[in-house]
Amino acid sequence: MTDRLSAQIAFLKRADALKMVERANVLLDQSRPENSAEHSWHLALWALVMAPLAGPDVSIDRVIRMLLLHDLVEIIVGDHPIHIETDWATVAEAEHSAALELFGLLPKDQTEMFHVLWREFEEDQSPDARFAKILDRCQPLFQVLCASNPDLDHVDIVRSNLEGGRAAYLAQAFPLAYDHAINLLAGTDTQDNGFTTRLAFLTEADQLKSVLRASRLMAGDRFENSAEHSWHIMLYAWVLTEYAHTDVSLDRILQMLLLHDIVEIDAGDHPIHGQVDHDAQAAKEQAAAERLFGLLPDTQRKSFTSLWQEFETAESADAQFAKAVDRFQTPIANLETGGGSWTDYNVSYAQLEARVRPAIDTGAPELWNWLQPQLAAHFQCAEALSC
Repeated sequence: MTDRLSAQIAFLKRADALKMVERANVLLDQSRPENSAEHSWHLALWALVMAPLAGPDVSIDRVIRMLLLHDLVEIIVGDHPIHIETDWATVAEAEHSAALELFGLLPKDQTEMFHVLWREFEEDQSPDARFAKILDRCQPLFQVLCASNPDLDHVDIVRSNLEGGRAAYLAQAFPLAYDHAINLLAGTDTQDNGFTTRLAFLTEADQLKSVLRASRLMAGDRFENSAEHSWHIMLYAWVLTEYAHTDVSLDRILQMLLLHDIVEIDAGDHPIHGQVDHDAQAAKEQAAAERLFGLLPDTQRKSFTSLWQEFETAESADAQFAKAVDRFQTPIANLETGGGSWTDYNVSYAQLEARVRPAIDTGAPELWNWLQPQLAAHFQCAEALSC
């Protein structure tokens, strides 16, 4: 078990680098370029929200998994904007090699599973891959068109993309999105429909990319945000599901983790080692859930709120494993960065035992058994000032 889990953690550590890959498009507030990890999270959210508009032959759970993986190769090959002249055959070859390298860090069974799913997305032939690709075409368009003051060069790129570029096929493949994009470009009104009534929530969700957490990236040069954190722990949950304390539904867990931090758009992030009025914070988060999920059609408002509440109460097996993963990821990052937020908050090993161990022990005790000796060694080292 130790060798297998160590290999899985090595892959998850490597995946952290996707948070440093900048894309050509920017956040809705124009404050900075979007990175590929938070883009992947946002696309997974698009899949969940737009599920009612997918065809009957599409499995949204498989689409979400594809979108979690689809840009991992950019850790090695970088992002390639579609409006820049590029040798796409050479890029495809490099991405294939990158996929073999990255997924090769995992145990063999997972290497094969992840690579097959990644290749399915790239080939764009199955119903699941086609819908995933549609969303991957849509999100950057509306990232520009829904901004209050978009960059005019980016608007021109969107127009060109819709008129004769990669997104032109949306006129047939996803006409609700295509027509709305054309209307936004023209400054004309769009009648409410299944697409437009969901877009407001997805647009609002972009703000999660600007909510900073107490933990740093493994590169150590900036704080992690809640959107890229959500993407990363979804990947953690997928890779580590076998360590759940009992049978769980991975797809429900991924949906929980996809949604679990949305409320931080209004309520902010409050570190586990910080000073928090828990009752006041719970009230803020409940109000945030009501406002944000209230932007969705009623059926999704109810189902998303229920999933979020299930995660918060952590009484079901699915929620307990989701909570375990949520507690497990930050210590991995802190160990990698020489203490990270533990140093910032002057955290002791006893505090970690009290605040972090219970959730991991409840949902995935094998993960705590693997982590505990490393935590103990780190704090012994820090106390002795010898490392």
